[in-house]
Amino acid sequence: MKRFWKAAEVVEGGQSFGIALDGRPVKTPARVELAVPTRALAEAIAAEWNGAGETVDPRAMPLTGLANAAIDRVAPDKNAFAAGLARYADSDLTCYRAEGPETLVARQAESWDVLLGWARRRYDVDFACVSGVMHMPQPAETVCKLGHAVAALDAFRLAGLSPLVTIGGSLIAALAVLEEMMPAEDAWEAVSLDDRWQLEQWGDDPEARAALDGRRRDFLAAARFLELLSSDGRPIP
Repeated sequence: MKRFWKAAEVVEGGQSFGIALDGRPVKTPARVELAVPTRALAEAIAAEWNGAGETVDPRAMPLTGLANAAIDRVAPDKNAFAAGLARYADSDLTCYRAEGPETLVARQAESWDVLLGWARRRYDVDFACVSGVMHMPQPAETVCKLGHAVAALDAFRLAGLSPLVTIGGSLIAALAVLEEMMPAEDAWEAVSLDDRWQLEQWGDDPEARAALDGRRRDFLAAARFLELLSSDGRPIP
């Protein structure tokens, strides 16, 4: 798409905020007006449109993409979308530990035990951890309680949570970012630990590094989306 506007601005409308391009409202791919819950998020989305070049690159506008997803994909069937994310509770990355070498085992324990300890206290649950990749079912009560926590979120927070879960493979790490228990950069270090270990062992392959950097970019963009949703002081959700 070629740039056709001179300036994007925030338009307040009741309890939501839209974005206008030269006075015309931005719409989602489904032709619904793009309106978000907080001014901070609307201003950040407007900044993406103002920062676009002559040819628009959607990859450079992640906040716009997540807002579109919240409105077009999540909101029409929020419960189904939440259920899909909640399924990660039964196979969380942090519960699957390496059998060796000892250095990697120690790194995983140092990084992931913090997350599991927080989740145990926060949600009153427990976890079954295993060495290796064979599936280990989590306690039914754990899956149920984490599922309820996800289902309670609104469509915008679900849209922001989704990349954190799917990129990192950890619902626990994603919830830790959402609830501001852990900075997004620290959470990324936790969920990318195995990938970075492989690069250390086998050499910094440019293609693998580029893929990892792309995942990091998308992970941090989703975390920023969630942060902007909470910037007006509203509780979660």
